[in-house]
Amino acid sequence: VLLHLVEIAIWGFFYLWRGCLPNAESAFYFSGVTYTTVGYGDIVLVKPWRMLGPVESLMGVLMCGLSTGYFFVVVSRIHQSHTVIRSANAKSGRN
Repeated sequence: VLLHLVEIAIWGFFYLWRGCLPNAESAFYFSGVTYTTVGYGDIVLVKPWRMLGPVESLMGVLMCGLSTGYFFVVVSRIHQSHTVIRSANAKSGRN
């Protein structure tokens, strides 16, 4: 979650630095809404930068998918190690 917040902040700083949005609050709000694909549409980028919104949205979807995959691998490995330990304990007669 913290890494996603960092990426949202990086996008927000970029929008602010390039003058895509008028202030920091708007930049970070727009970045968070876009990254999470909520997309309220109450704040939009200026015309020359408008295509960055879909790019950030796609980046958010891909990064959340990557996080989900990583989480699944970690939980699977933990479950697998517990299964091996339980199996070893059952063979040795311990519960």
